[in-house]
Amino acid sequence: MLRPPPQLRVSEWAERHRILGSRASAEPEPWRTSRTPYLREVMDALSAVHPARRVVFMKGAQVGATEAGNNWLGYILHHVPAPVLAVQPTVELAKRFSRQRVDPLLEETPALRERVAPARARDSGNTLLSKEFPGGILVLTGANSAVGLRSMTARFLFLDEIDAYPGDVEGEGDPIALAEARARTFGWRRKAFLVSTPTIAGRSRIEREYAASDQRRYFVPCPHCGEMQWLRFERLRWEKGDPRSARYHCEACDEPIEEHHKTAMLAGGEWRATATAEDPHTVGFHISSLYAPVGWYSWEQVARDWEAAQG
Repeated sequence: MLRPPPQLRVSEWAERHRILGSRASAEPEPWRTSRTPYLREVMDALSAVHPARRVVFMKGAQVGATEAGNNWLGYILHHVPAPVLAVQPTVELAKRFSRQRVDPLLEETPALRERVAPARARDSGNTLLSKEFPGGILVLTGANSAVGLRSMTARFLFLDEIDAYPGDVEGEGDPIALAEARARTFGWRRKAFLVSTPTIAGRSRIEREYAASDQRRYFVPCPHCGEMQWLRFERLRWEKGDPRSARYHCEACDEPIEEHHKTAMLAGGEWRATATAEDPHTVGFHISSLYAPVGWYSWEQVARDWEAAQG
């Protein structure tokens, strides 16, 4: 009875406790990291036992990044209680994130249901933008609200879709800097998760943050020759006007790789750092939509969207 609780990693917590409900997922079921194996190392870098203080995730659509962030929030509420600040681009988006992501996380995961009182209960501490739980509080706000960004100190920061943040918030400066100032009190125990789909090259916040990190890429094996490589859009080829012919071509043997090979490729993949970080406590991950699991966003759809965007 006197033994301390086990120091779980975020991926271990998710495998043990997370339930994906129909409100938040197209595949309602217990969480399986094997579906998106590239998220394991990203989530584990967010664990309390990991030395990283800043985790940067530059990603494409349909790769599961938001749910990885939700797993981290659940891990904090259940396993490492502390003040948390979750920032969306605007206050309205923060309200939507609360309704569509946070509330289902709390209601559909049994381990969390007992940690936060129902919103309808009197003095529950559960409002749209604030969730109290034993040992901490989760506050949601928008990057367009200076008051929200400096309203509390927080050990953990979840900064989502940072490319949509304003450059200056109400004359008080950069919203990321304002948010990170809230965590300095916690010293080496603080942690920030910066996530976004990149926008314009050279002007993207997440691109800049990733460039200052150790720039990790997810290398996967070719099913034909075994060569480890990270997936690039230039290697996806198809007959013009026929997206159904889209195949990925290995950079070593140039053999075409079929969509159904992707599951085994993702399972055999590994993250590799491609640079030295300016800050040794910052780790960065970059993954494109080419890695989306089978059934989520196909290479055919990538080719179709590319053709539709021309001109």
